[in-house]
Amino acid sequence: MSLLFRNREIEKGASQRLKLSPARRFVMYWVHHVQQGVASLGELTRNPFASFMTMAVLGLSLTLPTTLYVLVKNTQSISAEWQQASQITVFIRDGVKPAAVQTLQQTLRLNKKIAAVEWVDKAAALQEFREKSGFGEALDALDSNPLPDVLLVTPAQQFRSSEAAKRLLFELEQNPEVAYGKLDVQWLTRLHALLGLAQDILGGLALLLCLAVVLIVSNTIRLNILSKKDEIIVMKLVGATASFIQRPFLYTGMWYGFVGGVIAWCATSLLLWWIEGAVTRVTDLYQSQFNLAGLTLSEMLVVWAFAIGLGLLGSFLAVRRHIKMIEPS
Repeated sequence: MSLLFRNREIEKGASQRLKLSPARRFVMYWVHHVQQGVASLGELTRNPFASFMTMAVLGLSLTLPTTLYVLVKNTQSISAEWQQASQITVFIRDGVKPAAVQTLQQTLRLNKKIAAVEWVDKAAALQEFREKSGFGEALDALDSNPLPDVLLVTPAQQFRSSEAAKRLLFELEQNPEVAYGKLDVQWLTRLHALLGLAQDILGGLALLLCLAVVLIVSNTIRLNILSKKDEIIVMKLVGATASFIQRPFLYTGMWYGFVGGVIAWCATSLLLWWIEGAVTRVTDLYQSQFNLAGLTLSEMLVVWAFAIGLGLLGSFLAVRRHIKMIEPS
């Protein structure tokens, strides 16, 4: 603070001796900001352990909602892939001739809403069921094949969403050869509801943690202000402006958020690296390939800016209240 005060004296004396041009005043304004920002960083390095503890609390408080956001984002990407892989199972009425089924298959292939149609013959389906179910002897006792012919319809790319696939299913069921169709999208609806619940929980948790960060930074700045009470009184006695006195403490809050954002990004990356091994083991069991996506550069910058904003907000609340209360007696 003493260094900043000397800078203020130099600035005041120079303004009295010289009439600076508007351009030079603009440049000197930002020079003084840089000087105060660097000086506030120097103040933090004089108490590195206490400063780092505050920064770590800020960073780790942001780590949990950031990690949950990444997990929700990856879950949404998986559900989107599942939704795009929708397939409609069309069951043919009993008694429909194979020639009629083949004609229906050819007709559906000409439909622009459909990408592919596969005919599963009921005889082939019974044979596959006999081989995989282990009920071969029981099936031999049947007088006739109870399974229907089935058409597996894959919608075109633009008709693979849940709502579009439902409309296509209704259209397919209007064919006289079709008994009914099946599109299992209820589990997708439930998944989206769970994702919405997770997002609401994430929002509430993030709000509480951000409030805690603001309170912690505000209390830390308050203690810093009280420790420099005598120096602030002297500065007010010689005519220092309120903005000049408040500015170093605001920069201190900015540095808390700056380093806290870096800690949050590092901790989030470490947690995702730890979780990725478990995710890989699960996907291997389902014989699928999935790579856990972390924070993008833009998302990382948003977290960083958010951390700086929380630091500034906490310091602003403390500065506006406590510096105003310190007056020379």
